[in-house]
Amino acid sequence: MKTTQITLVLLALLTASCATNVAGRRQLMLVSEDSAIAQSKQAYVQTMSKLDAEGKLVTDPKLVNRVNTITGRLIAQAIAYRPETKAWEWSVRVIDDPKTVNAWCMAGGRMAIYTGLIQKVDPTDDELAQVMGHEISHALLNHTAERMSMAMAAQIGVVAAGVAADSVGVAAGAEALAQLGLLMPNSRGSESEADRVGLEIAARAGYDPRAAVTLWQKMEKAGGKGPPQFLSTHPSPANRQQALAALAPQMMAWYRAPGARPVYQLAAQPPAAATGTKATAR
Repeated sequence: MKTTQITLVLLALLTASCATNVAGRRQLMLVSEDSAIAQSKQAYVQTMSKLDAEGKLVTDPKLVNRVNTITGRLIAQAIAYRPETKAWEWSVRVIDDPKTVNAWCMAGGRMAIYTGLIQKVDPTDDELAQVMGHEISHALLNHTAERMSMAMAAQIGVVAAGVAADSVGVAAGAEALAQLGLLMPNSRGSESEADRVGLEIAARAGYDPRAAVTLWQKMEKAGGKGPPQFLSTHPSPANRQQALAALAPQMMAWYRAPGARPVYQLAAQPPAAATGTKATAR
């Protein structure tokens, strides 16, 4: 096949594989969200099983209850934002790793936060809600499938280039390139998108959106000589704090709204298979 023909086929494939997320942005979707969720579940089960066997999953009732309560309020709002996520197997675990300042949420709502973030950053409940709200937003906005799709597109492109050039060596690099894409952080565009949605979810859950600014200030201080892992996996342009400060006033009405905030009850099940149940008001 000629190079021009390959290019046209690739363009047609990429154009036909676009979708719009709940924030209204068009995304490349060569990988379905269901596929991303299935692969994430497998990775989560394996990771948590290993950590459980090593005794690295926190069971301290006070800390677990704090994380579950904050996360439960956020999940209730996440489901209101995207009702179909009620079917997700929402779960969160606290990993005992004092050196790691990080948190994450996989496709399908499976989360983790490291003790290093809690100990080194010492976040208030409002600040901790900003961390978890941001991570939950990545799942709501389908960023995992988008990143996997970008990696797949890169792989397809490299393979096509290898075929066109009749070069086995070029095509052989496709898999490594795809793996690199999976390990790379989210784009700045995705981060800004998650900032906006995360602030809204946290505010609707009753957490002060102004805490996002103080959180990032604490994150930078916690880095010492180098940025903590959370910052290294979350591209942070110099104006990020200013952008968050500008967004916060838009969220204050939700934060100050009267009434009880529902809490999604996270079930007490084995760590690798933890799932949740319906939301109840508290």
